[in-house]
Amino acid sequence: MSPEQLIVEFDRAVRTVFAPARSQRRFPGENHPEAELAEQERAHVCGLMRVNHVGEICAQALYQGQALTSRDPSVRESLRSAADEETEHLAWTEQRLAELGGRKSLLNPLWYTCALSMGLIAGRLGDEWNLGFLAETERQVEAHLDSHLEFLPEQDLRSREVVDQMRIDEIRHAEAAVNLGAAELPAPIKAAMKLAAKVMTATAYRV
Repeated sequence: MSPEQLIVEFDRAVRTVFAPARSQRRFPGENHPEAELAEQERAHVCGLMRVNHVGEICAQALYQGQALTSRDPSVRESLRSAADEETEHLAWTEQRLAELGGRKSLLNPLWYTCALSMGLIAGRLGDEWNLGFLAETERQVEAHLDSHLEFLPEQDLRSREVVDQMRIDEIRHAEAAVNLGAAELPAPIKAAMKLAAKVMTATAYRV
């Protein structure tokens, strides 16, 4: 990697973790007024949205690592495109946390570093497995967002629309990876990914 590219990638990491995210698309729940939430409900929604925000931090890092080590220009372009859309999700979850009076995870630099390492490793395995890792990640995120739609208060339409649009985008990312030739990951790797995700979500909900 050239010094110039190293600077660009470092800047990308710093902006993702510390700078406010910006969205080119409209905020999905902007047409709905703020819901009346009890204090316990609001705290619960903040926890869920903080988990989603951490997920988007990790997605940025994963895609960055995978794109850096991918050998196929079309795969790199697909990863960069997905990362751009995940930036929208980062902005939406950040905005929703601010609206609810919540905060982002204090461990975001750690989450980013861990996810970047995983992305670099996945990319080194070759583009077929790189894409397979992407597809499986998006499938697991889709399932995770489905569960959030069950747990979010029915009256909190602003949060629900954010999560639903994120879910639609993640499905499209998984389909794109499969169309590009993603390999099916072995069951033990899928299980390990699920376990890592459970640790992350349980921690990010509170910290």
